[in-house]
Amino acid sequence: MRSAATRTPGAADQPDPGGIPVRTILLGVAGVMLIALGGTGAGAILKRDPLLADTSLSWIRYGHGHDLATAVLYLGLGLVIWAWTRLGRMVRDRHVGSTAVLTAVVVWTLPLLFAPPLFSKDIYSYLAQGQLALNGLDPYTVGPAVLQSPLSDNVSWVWQNTPAPYGPLFMVLAEGVVWATGGGVIGGVVLMRLVLAVGLALVCWSLPGLARHLGGRPAVALWLAAANPLVLVHLIGGAHNDLLMVGLMAVGVLFVLDGKHVLGVAVVTLAFAVKATAAVALPFLVLVWAARLPGPRRAALGKAMGASVAVFLAVFTATTLLAGRDLGWIPALRTSSMIVNWLSLPSAVGDFAHTAVNLFVRVEPGVFMTVARGLGSVLLVYIAWRQWRVAEDGGPEAVRRAAITMLAVALLSPATLPWYFSWPLLLGAGLAWTATGLRAMAFFSVWLLLVTFPNGDTALYSWGYLALTVLVSALASVSLVKPDPLKLSGRYS
Repeated sequence: MRSAATRTPGAADQPDPGGIPVRTILLGVAGVMLIALGGTGAGAILKRDPLLADTSLSWIRYGHGHDLATAVLYLGLGLVIWAWTRLGRMVRDRHVGSTAVLTAVVVWTLPLLFAPPLFSKDIYSYLAQGQLALNGLDPYTVGPAVLQSPLSDNVSWVWQNTPAPYGPLFMVLAEGVVWATGGGVIGGVVLMRLVLAVGLALVCWSLPGLARHLGGRPAVALWLAAANPLVLVHLIGGAHNDLLMVGLMAVGVLFVLDGKHVLGVAVVTLAFAVKATAAVALPFLVLVWAARLPGPRRAALGKAMGASVAVFLAVFTATTLLAGRDLGWIPALRTSSMIVNWLSLPSAVGDFAHTAVNLFVRVEPGVFMTVARGLGSVLLVYIAWRQWRVAEDGGPEAVRRAAITMLAVALLSPATLPWYFSWPLLLGAGLAWTATGLRAMAFFSVWLLLVTFPNGDTALYSWGYLALTVLVSALASVSLVKPDPLKLSGRYS
């Protein structure tokens, strides 16, 4: 397989134009500002918000005020989706390039940094776990409920008594945020978002290089992964540590493709020390490294694997020791199985099987879920092994296979949440996408964005609402190739 440096120059290698579509970008700015405004009443708000409680604005959280806030938030989502698809059409047609997309990413991100948590309460868990560590408690053995603090009060009931399933690097960051903000909830939310936004900056820095290696266009990769509303609204607005994980992973993968193998494996190890999912990329990076070593393939693979394991152990051990933590977060990964929704295919199969049998015989659901998830895990291991084997030549193909494996992880894990699909999205964004592929990505990105309610509850069992999300997603998909399909404007841009 040819490396990126030896590809025959083609359309993907041509420079992108540098114009800025001001109206489209401002459309997105209006959208994210409405999302932030509506989120004050309809988002994953505090039980007692010191900025709203006992003021004339408290009505926005209740009754008709809450309904109005929800309407404002969804209007903002519509504008953001509209702006993103318009921008994508311009990028696809080479009317604008990377500069325009990066401008959009920056200005669409800023309002979300200061919004209430959106579509998830996970950030309250992060802060409470940091407070546990700051108070000398082990977040890998006890849950936030032991604190009885404003931070723990806002943690979802699901996670009140569960230990932290995150790596030592992230726990140090969470502890530092709580220390810097004095345990304040609002200050902690904003500072944690700023810390996680470093991941978005790393994504924006690495995607052009990944695209050059993988045969895609930098502007398309940035539009698909960095400007994507699924990423901005869920990973910035929802403040998930997945953003920092994928940012570090992207940089590490780029370093390995650039021939900086030790540094790349070290950075991906740091991503693993944030969230365990990053480990999926490491075996594929071993193949990239091995393909560049002289000698028989088996010997080269052994050398690359040995060196990669040594780098991983050195970096991870140092991170764990410096953080003063143990390995208790690894068994805590099982706590995610408490989530049951049909974005996880095994959970969907288990739930469906139980429902079908329960029509005739009253049975407990546990055995169905256990069997289905067990079979899903076996299938996941098989897919990962097969993808690794067919990627044995290394190079860009190994990264593509890593992205496929990440997608399998998101689909076949016992628990799946919409933003988990940012993992394969990031790794695959730099590939050479066809128009059909981009339309499919637009459809699923918008759909995954919308299948959670703004307060963090799942919408996967609200069938009428889901039908509307399919229609909106289909409209976004069509809009990517057809200007203004609803004839709302007579102008292209």
